[in-house]
Amino acid sequence: MNQKSTSKTSIFKTLGPGFLLAGAAIGVSHLVQATRAGADYGFLLLWVLILACITKYPFLEFGPRFAAGTGNHLIHGYKKMGKFPYWTFILITVGSMFIIQAAVTIVTAGIAEKMFGMGWSTFTWSFVILGICIALLLIGKYPALDKTMKLIVSLLGLATLTAVILAFGEGRLETALAVDTPEVWNKVGIAFIISFMGWMPIPLDASVWHSIWTKEKAENNKSKTSIKEAFTDFNIGYLMAAVIGLLFFLMGALVMFGSGISFSGNGVEFSGQLIDLYGKTLGEWSKPLIGIAAFIAMFSTTLAVTDAFPRVISEVFAEEKTAWKAHQKWKNYKLNVFLIPILSLLILYFFTASFTVLIDFATALSFLSAPFLAWFNYKLVTGNQMPEEDRPSKIYRVFSLLCFALLVVFNCVYIYTLIV
Repeated sequence: MNQKSTSKTSIFKTLGPGFLLAGAAIGVSHLVQATRAGADYGFLLLWVLILACITKYPFLEFGPRFAAGTGNHLIHGYKKMGKFPYWTFILITVGSMFIIQAAVTIVTAGIAEKMFGMGWSTFTWSFVILGICIALLLIGKYPALDKTMKLIVSLLGLATLTAVILAFGEGRLETALAVDTPEVWNKVGIAFIISFMGWMPIPLDASVWHSIWTKEKAENNKSKTSIKEAFTDFNIGYLMAAVIGLLFFLMGALVMFGSGISFSGNGVEFSGQLIDLYGKTLGEWSKPLIGIAAFIAMFSTTLAVTDAFPRVISEVFAEEKTAWKAHQKWKNYKLNVFLIPILSLLILYFFTASFTVLIDFATALSFLSAPFLAWFNYKLVTGNQMPEEDRPSKIYRVFSLLCFALLVVFNCVYIYTLIV
């Protein structure tokens, strides 16, 4: 009995990185992309959401698996593999991090103003939100991030589940099923499917973030994370991200589909349309509920991203300067936790007119790089760096290779839609 209790306590202590992954995932991909899939196509694209979560599962899981098995993060593994994997990852990160940081912050800021109505500009809200994130990360460090994200993701799950149950309760399912679904197998529809899959539930470079968080959690616990503990933690976080993605999809299908409204491609405006439609459908009392869900979804992403990119850059510098000690990594992290958000907002300020072009570039980069990162992760967990007993089983390897083949096919289709 005591042994079982100790085992449960041990697993509970290692929970955290999975929640961080869920928090990072539940952002634009869920609030905008998943909701819009339901809003524009009803239940027609449910299979796309499920397929996206299945095909990315093994390659995201390989991040915490590698960290638990080797005690190192994926960046260290990439470097030992060779220059191509290592520098490919660095180029992907540098090419997208400022744009992603700016994008998630600006959407969070827009929703905050709609929710709280302070009369502040988007930039004022951005500085306030980033200030809260930075203070939390610098004062509370990893333990505060860990605890905050568990609370945020739990609240978000409860809020979105309540919103969907209320929509079902209003008899919206019969209405949504009665509406004719639009044609999806055309250039616009295929392009949307590809972009939807690209960001659902999260880009594959997040596997590196997760491996770093897993390593950090083990160091904070002063104990090695087992493969079983890492696997349990990942599955809880990934399942939460997938289920909340499904809930946002259902919100779009139940409340927005068939409304006759043309939905904006702008994240803030789209969120406003979702909140307003909930108010019209269920009553004004429901608007704060869905507004809170939208704000928490975007704040969780902003907080996770504000931590993830400085951590990645600090680890890259540490790989280049192997004599670095923990306090030097922490100094570098503190510098980057200010520098990356500031540069992101400057980019947003000076390139507002062409910001959608920058977003498209970052999206395309993440999508096109997915098969490369998937292959790198697969080679790491099946190669010599990984202890033999911790490597995936033969059946899991076959499943992973099938998922990899699908990612390659999606990439080919995406390139085809760009050319034709």
